[in-house]
Amino acid sequence: MRVGFLSAAHVHADAYVHNFRAAGVEIAGITDDDAERGARWAAANDVPWMRSADELLEAGVDAVVVLSETVHHRIHVERAAAAGVAVLCEKPLATTEEDARAIVEVCAQAGVLLMTAFPMRFSPPMREVAALVADGALGQIYACTGTNQSEMPTHHRAWFADPRLAGGGAVMDHTVHVADVLRWYLGRDPVEVYAATNRVLHRDEVTVETGGLLMLTYENGVFATIDSSWSRPRTYPTWGGLTLELVGEHGAVGVDAFSQHLTVYGGTHGQLGWPAWGSDANQGLIDEFVGAVREERVPSVTGDDGLAATRVALAAYRSAASGEPVRL
Repeated sequence: MRVGFLSAAHVHADAYVHNFRAAGVEIAGITDDDAERGARWAAANDVPWMRSADELLEAGVDAVVVLSETVHHRIHVERAAAAGVAVLCEKPLATTEEDARAIVEVCAQAGVLLMTAFPMRFSPPMREVAALVADGALGQIYACTGTNQSEMPTHHRAWFADPRLAGGGAVMDHTVHVADVLRWYLGRDPVEVYAATNRVLHRDEVTVETGGLLMLTYENGVFATIDSSWSRPRTYPTWGGLTLELVGEHGAVGVDAFSQHLTVYGGTHGQLGWPAWGSDANQGLIDEFVGAVREERVPSVTGDDGLAATRVALAAYRSAASGEPVRL
């Protein structure tokens, strides 16, 4: 199996190249709208540099990974669908609902596999809680509270704080992971979103929101909150994290998707470090994508899942602007 990378804009490109190789997949090449960035990344990762998407697709690939700035996802997916190759697209799926729907529809019409990059679906702690919920161990779920917080991402990739390229700030960046886990656990989408955002943190550095709090209401009365913020200091031992607490009829459970780490003081990790151990959710994501392509089956995370999570994030912006709940 041969896979091509469409852009190195997203930080996940650095991990995925190793994940694909671990899965026994050949990286056929990479192209990037920013030629300097793409060529530099290609050289650093021993991947062939292609001058255009057409050159990459014509080189013969079975699948592509769309890792561009979010606003460019649609055009890259459309090119891949026209070439008849499978697509793994980074989250959020797009900066507008129109583009997100178009991504799903063009792949359906072309008959090509589309998977959204939601690695939390493959986190063993998250999967263990999913099994508890599915088995009815908690009974009826009443309420959920989730967090997806990180440090300011601009010193990793500046475009994350560019509203044109990213579609927003912390809410766009961090809502979708928790929204997708809730869809996975609850088996349904919210019918109402209420949100408040602010720029209390990093006010002098960016123009987008750096903090957001969402409340999701479901048709059966379940409600959930999502704290999506760039609230961690740059000296924090890890970029981000995701937690979720569920309160049910028969009990409650809390899960931290990034708790598998050692704590190291000093040494090469600096003042404080959290070197990871154990499972790699990214590897689980890539293994599932590779398996779906090879077996010609629908992946366990689809484009529809990406569209649903993107709709929640976009509704949050509409709610924050109006000060009123938004019906979905």
